[in-house]
Amino acid sequence: MTNSQLYETIFKRKSIRKFDMTPLDAAALSGIKNYAAEIRPLDKEIKYEFVYLVTNDVKNLLPIKAPHYICIYSEKKEGYLTNAGFLLQQMDLYFSANHLGSCWLGMAKVAGDIPDKKNSMEFVIMIAFGKTDEPLYRSDIAEFKRKNLTEITNLTDCKELLEPVRLAPSASNSQPWYISGSKEEIIVSRKSLNIIMAPIYNKMNQVDIGIALYHLWLSLEYHGFTPDLAYEKGNVPKGYDYMATVHVRKTLS
Repeated sequence: MTNSQLYETIFKRKSIRKFDMTPLDAAALSGIKNYAAEIRPLDKEIKYEFVYLVTNDVKNLLPIKAPHYICIYSEKKEGYLTNAGFLLQQMDLYFSANHLGSCWLGMAKVAGDIPDKKNSMEFVIMIAFGKTDEPLYRSDIAEFKRKNLTEITNLTDCKELLEPVRLAPSASNSQPWYISGSKEEIIVSRKSLNIIMAPIYNKMNQVDIGIALYHLWLSLEYHGFTPDLAYEKGNVPKGYDYMATVHVRKTLS
């Protein structure tokens, strides 16, 4: 699976809510697990592990059932939620690029215990995946219900680079991110939450930032740039919290 294929998938992917409950064959599942074992984390210092489940292993408040689920368990340390979003969005795009449906499940939980993970790592979130019983792709980019680009960035010279970030999925389609700084030093921030909304969205919004950061990463690489992550507490707009800085340099050919 190439970066170009994943990048192109951004512009047509959608969340699937109606799955064909026929399980994938062993070869397909093996390919998925092999790909997942090679994807890149945002922070290499955070330990994590993927767990694969089937329908009876999952409790979900929403009426979405799939034949397969991929969960991420993580060491609980600073940045682990953003790292989880960055990792699982790679799988979300991989599924879509390989003609499989997928859907982030922010309200789903593991039904049983996983003893070897419980003591050392925390369950973060899961994605449902499998063959689909509805159209897999959007037929037109206008089908995306997203904010205008001017609502998520003040960088007027980066429209092509940042369009994939605009299209990234998020909890309740809230798109809590804001992009500022410059084309060479991109600052990513997250909308501040009040005391009422924080208990509901604090966790998911940090996962969302990881999703958006992967779309940004993929876009930069697709357009011939090399991104490097740093935490430098840059200036952000009022009402937002600093999350990360992405230093951008032209990739040498």
